[in-house]
Amino acid sequence: MSSHTPSDESPKISLERESLLMHASGRPGKIEIVPTKPLTTQRDLSLAYSPGVAAPCMEIARDPSLAYDYTAKGNLVAVISNGTAVLGLGDLGALAGKPVMEGKAVLFKKFADVDSIDLEVDTREVSEFVNCVRFLGPSFGGINLEDIKAPECFIIEQQLREIMDIPVFHDDQHGTAIIAAAGLINACELTGRNLADVKVVVNGAGAAGIACLELVKAMGVRHENVTLCDTKGVIYKGRTEGMNQWKSAHAVDTPARSLEEAMTGADAFFGLSVKGAVTPEMVAGMAPNPIIFAMANPDPEITPEEVHAVRKDAIVATGRSDYPNQVNNVLGFPYIFRGALDVRARTINEEMKVACARALAELAREDVPDEVAAAYSGRRLRFGPEYIIPVPFDPRLISTIPVAVARAAMASGVARRPIIDMDAYRHELAARLDPMAASMQTIFDEVAANPQRVVFAEGEEEKAIRAAIAFRNSGYGQPVLVGREDRIAGTAKALGLGSLDGVEIHNAAKSSHTKDYTDSLYARLGRKGHLYRDCQRLVNQDRNVFAASMVSHGQADAMVSGLTRTHAVVVSDIQKVVDARPGERVFGMTMLLSRGRTVFIADTTIHELPTAEQLADIAVGAAAKVRQMGHEPRVAFLSYSTFGSPMAMETTTPREAVKILDSRNVDFEYDGEMGANVALDAEFLKVYPFCRLSGPANILIMPGQHSANISYKLMDKLGGATVIGPMLIGLQAPVQIVHLDANVSNLVTMAVLAAHDAIKTR
Repeated sequence: MSSHTPSDESPKISLERESLLMHASGRPGKIEIVPTKPLTTQRDLSLAYSPGVAAPCMEIARDPSLAYDYTAKGNLVAVISNGTAVLGLGDLGALAGKPVMEGKAVLFKKFADVDSIDLEVDTREVSEFVNCVRFLGPSFGGINLEDIKAPECFIIEQQLREIMDIPVFHDDQHGTAIIAAAGLINACELTGRNLADVKVVVNGAGAAGIACLELVKAMGVRHENVTLCDTKGVIYKGRTEGMNQWKSAHAVDTPARSLEEAMTGADAFFGLSVKGAVTPEMVAGMAPNPIIFAMANPDPEITPEEVHAVRKDAIVATGRSDYPNQVNNVLGFPYIFRGALDVRARTINEEMKVACARALAELAREDVPDEVAAAYSGRRLRFGPEYIIPVPFDPRLISTIPVAVARAAMASGVARRPIIDMDAYRHELAARLDPMAASMQTIFDEVAANPQRVVFAEGEEEKAIRAAIAFRNSGYGQPVLVGREDRIAGTAKALGLGSLDGVEIHNAAKSSHTKDYTDSLYARLGRKGHLYRDCQRLVNQDRNVFAASMVSHGQADAMVSGLTRTHAVVVSDIQKVVDARPGERVFGMTMLLSRGRTVFIADTTIHELPTAEQLADIAVGAAAKVRQMGHEPRVAFLSYSTFGSPMAMETTTPREAVKILDSRNVDFEYDGEMGANVALDAEFLKVYPFCRLSGPANILIMPGQHSANISYKLMDKLGGATVIGPMLIGLQAPVQIVHLDANVSNLVTMAVLAAHDAIKTR
């Protein structure tokens, strides 16, 4: 056995290496374009392109507003940058900024179902940049400017807003400002302050700092109560050094000349500067119940620990996810554009930004849903000093923030397509994104909050080593690799993955636990034809048996395997050591995420031709697991027939399974037999008014393993679905098995699911 102490350097090196490998693996980059219409026949092509495409062209020429009806313009945003202020890295240039812009496009899609294209403009000249972007208006419904340095970003945004009749939004300015403003509203509420009276110090006179200042003023903070500071100190009336028109607009009459002097007696501090800009002494001099938003990234101006060491009464927010109250732009820009696009707004104005900030603040005061609370080890988050800003994966954001933005656009007169039925719009928004995305993230967050020891059985494999390091770096717990230390270390070094500190390695042949594992295995298998030496050989040479023994003896919490052996072989190995949970059926369930829907298919791995009793047991186990993952189960027993049409002998098994469930009085919806087309189509279900399902099924119980396995693999390769699993359900020990062709991300996901099983089954 080998164990290491984590170092400060290795996670960073490994994270960089893993990021490079992720970006370069498979199809390079993070985005692709997928058609939304069928293009399988000559007729499809003639409608989508020549000659049929002439019809929408002529209609748009007659009425340009019809471009929103006949093209993707109304759901398409351009993320545009010249790379002059890339993250905290400075002027890297347009091309080097492309990975960030692709990432922004991914966030638009993931959080608000907004399609996005990144465009990198290779010029530092304001006039050239503006001239390039201004002519892109016909292509897009909105423009998201990104990573452009100040003061050029102010000029560019202002000029484009004046020229273009679609929303132009520089997220580095306004995104941070909106989220910080939401936090300030709630911090003032908790400390009994009025916005009109609060005294704010803003450190950092760049794009984000000035935008924060302007927004809080628009929300009611008085001009004379806000002090702006830059690297040269306070921006006061009469100062000439290092000034420009944007700084001058916020100069105030004050005797203060340094940040320390400005913060004396201040109620709130907004930091958009650099690490270490604020000292504990500055915090100590602030007013009672100070509000400190230290938003410099990756390291804040002062850490929450340093603040609370001198001020127990402080409310603190940062830009980091490992502290409470993260000021994260993803809470804003996807939903602002969603609302703006849906009302076809001409611009994103101050009223829409204020509406977004107020909606975020109000959302944080509401009862937190279970799927968010689950990320905090089941502890219910409540509005208070450590929860003043919603978390990014709150599923309510999509149906709350765009509504507020759309209403503000309509009220302020910039909406060209007012929404009449806001309740229907809210439901439409909720349907755009699958709540399972949030549920999956909360599973990851819950494991991070409850770190587990997870064994990667095939520890000498390159993918297993990379996954173990990623598991460690993400804070999910202690990864354990089964294998020879020299082999594992050599592979890690050859891959440039950095140190293995924090990764535990067990060599089965040298383990001090071999005898205990062998004795236990012999007690299980002695009457099944295994000699003691057979069990000893299994423990020493079969890494799945060794890993499962670690888990069954409580020396690890969970395990993952499958890179080098088929699913059936791994299951056979595991079941030599681990039994099914009493009264439960062992089966495999696969999760499919496609076009905003999540469907679970069972059994995909274990039962070749299940009996009615087995189908009923699988349905019960699947429903329990799906509910644990955040969905209310609706089970359909599938067949090629639907409620007896056409009737054949093969359809009787799912019918019998339904009768068995009737006798058990289970607490979830189920029905069958039915075709997949009926089970998944709300309109088709209406043809059968007697059907018990209140909506489309999200659990499909297949009549045989062949149909289940074929279905999810076809969806994976041809249907464009994201496939997770199969998840192994029903064993006493938390075990998950990946495919032979699994990548590192798959392996980490299944390791986290195994760890989550360990948390839930204790």
